Amino acid sequence: QVQLVESGGGLVQPGGSLRLSCTASDVTLDDYAIGWFRQAPGKEREGVSCIRRRHGNLEFAESVKGRFTISGDNNKNTVYLQINSLKPEDTAVYYCAKGRLPRGTIGLLSCLRYEYDSWGQGTQVTVSS
Repeated sequence: QVQLVESGGGLVQPGGSLRLSCTASDVTLDDYAIGWFRQAPGKEREGVSCIRRRHGNLEFAESVKGRFTISGDNNKNTVYLQINSLKPEDTAVYYCAKGRLPRGTIGLLSCLRYEYDSWGQGTQVTVSS
């Protein structure tokens, strides 16, 4: 079963930055939408960003716009989530997954609303002074 692998999390002070990585060994990430999600203790999982590199499509949740960027490196088969100006409320486990457009979709749909699978184990981001 395909599984993506996240890395790059850690403990950072408010205002700091981290770059999270998402990679896979047996699928080409560019073939899919790749989404980043996060889940804080006691909260539902939230989609924060997604990318469809071949379509030049990037999406961000309102809560992270202007602070998070997403990019991909085809040579390394890796998608990065750069998270800047970190706030304590960004503390969560961050996951990546590969996604596809739900069957029967008519018209445009944000890749944040795609159907996702092959979830990684997650990487913990803790923002604290």
